[in-house]
Amino acid sequence: MRNIFLRGLAVIYLIAFASLLPQLSGLIGGHGILPAGEYLQSLRADYGRTAYTLFPTLAWLNSSDAFLFGMVWAGIVLSVLLFLRILPLPATIGLFVLYLSIDTVGQTFYSFQWDALLLEVGFAAILLAPLGWRPSYSEPVPKIALWVFRILIFRLMFESGLVKLLSGDPPWRDLTALKYHYETQPLPTPIAWYAEKLPLLFQKLSVIGVFVIELLVPLFFFATRRFRAIAALLTIALQLLIAFTGNYTFFNLLTILLCFFLFDVKTAERTPIPVWIVSVGLIVLGVFQLISMAGILPELPQPIAWIDFHAQTFHVMSGYGLFAVMTTSRPEIIIQGSDDGQQWKAYEFKYKPGDLNRPLPWVAPYQPRLDWQMWFAALSNYRQNPWFSQLIVRLLEGRPEVLRLLANNPFPNKPPRFIRAAIYSYHFTDWSTGRRTGATWSRYYDGEYLPQVSF
Repeated sequence: MRNIFLRGLAVIYLIAFASLLPQLSGLIGGHGILPAGEYLQSLRADYGRTAYTLFPTLAWLNSSDAFLFGMVWAGIVLSVLLFLRILPLPATIGLFVLYLSIDTVGQTFYSFQWDALLLEVGFAAILLAPLGWRPSYSEPVPKIALWVFRILIFRLMFESGLVKLLSGDPPWRDLTALKYHYETQPLPTPIAWYAEKLPLLFQKLSVIGVFVIELLVPLFFFATRRFRAIAALLTIALQLLIAFTGNYTFFNLLTILLCFFLFDVKTAERTPIPVWIVSVGLIVLGVFQLISMAGILPELPQPIAWIDFHAQTFHVMSGYGLFAVMTTSRPEIIIQGSDDGQQWKAYEFKYKPGDLNRPLPWVAPYQPRLDWQMWFAALSNYRQNPWFSQLIVRLLEGRPEVLRLLANNPFPNKPPRFIRAAIYSYHFTDWSTGRRTGATWSRYYDGEYLPQVSF
C-alpha cells in the first residue's frame, strides 16, 4: 500500500507542478495577471511581519520569475525522486513546502479544492515516507497513520454530500441537479453533451445515487474488510463517472488514490512517537472540522480553534464540498478588441466555450487555470473579480506572457485600442441541430459585462 500511495502521489505532484510551466508567467509572473511580487509587497504593507506566518511561501525570499520557475522545476525533480524511491522523506517534505509556496502566491488562480486536498494529502504523506537513501516502500503502514487517511477520505466524501443538503439548494432537493450540471459545469468533456440528453428520470436517479455514495457509502469506510472494499469500489466508480463527463484536473485521481487505504492494508503495530503524535493531532482536527461544518459544534473550543486556524493557514486541514449550489445556467464572457471602436474581434480561449462549433475538450489532468476562473467570473460581475480588470490591462498592453494563455491573438501586430466584454448564455445544441450543423453550443446575447475601455 505504501508503494502504491507514494508512487501515485509522486505522479500527481508531477502533474500539478508540470502543468504550471506553460501558465506561470501569464498568471503570477512579473508581467502576468496577478504578479506574485506585487501581491507579497501588499501583504507586507498590510500585515507587517505577521505576513510571513499568515501567508507561508518561499517566495518571501525571492519573487522573481526565475525563482518561481525554480520552485516549479524543483517540484518536478522531487516528484521524480519520490517515484524512484530516492530520499523519499526529504522529497515528500520538499514537495509539500514547494506546493504550499506556489499555492500561497497563486492567489485566486490557486483557490481550488484539489489544491487544498493535495496539500492535506501531501502533509499526511510525510507520515508514510521512510528514511534513507533508497528505502523500501514495502514496509507495513503504521496503523494510526492508516486512520489518518481513512478519516480524510471519509471527510472528503461525506462533506461533499453534506454541503449539498445544508445549502438548501432546490435542484439538489428536487433531484434535478444533474439535469443542469453536464451543461453548466466549468469544462465539460465530449461525453457531457450526450449525458445532458439522458431522460429526466435517469438524471433524478443519478442524483439519488450521488447522495447514496457521498452520504451513506462513507459510513462503510469503517466497517469490515468486505464492506470497505465495496464502499471503495463504489466511490471509485463515482470518481470515474465524474472524470468521464467533466475535466476536474487531478482531483479524481487523488480521490481514487485515497480509496486504496480502504482495502486490506498490512499495518505495523509499533509506531514512532513523532508519527503517533502528528497522526492523533490530524485525526482530532479532522473530527472537529467535520462536526463544526455539520453545525453540531458551531464554535470550536479556543485551543482547538487556534490550532485549526494555523492548520488551515498551512493547508494541513481543509473543508470540502463542490457544487453545494448547482448552477442552472451557463453565462460565458466573450472578450473583444477593436482598433476603431466599430469592428470587433473576439479573443478565443484554449478550452472554455467560445466558438460554437469547437468540440468539447479532453484536458484533465491538466488544469487551464485562467479558463476555470473565467467560469467563476461569469457568475458575477467584473467588479467582484479584480483580477479580470488586470487581464484586460494585460491584453491592452499586448503582454505575450498573458496572450500565450489564449488560443488566439486577433491583434498579432499590435494591441487593440479598445477592449470590451459581453456576456452570452450558452446551451448545448439538441440532437437534430448537433447532427445537422456539427455545433456543440448555441447562444444568445445577454448583455454587457465590461464596457468599452482603453488606455
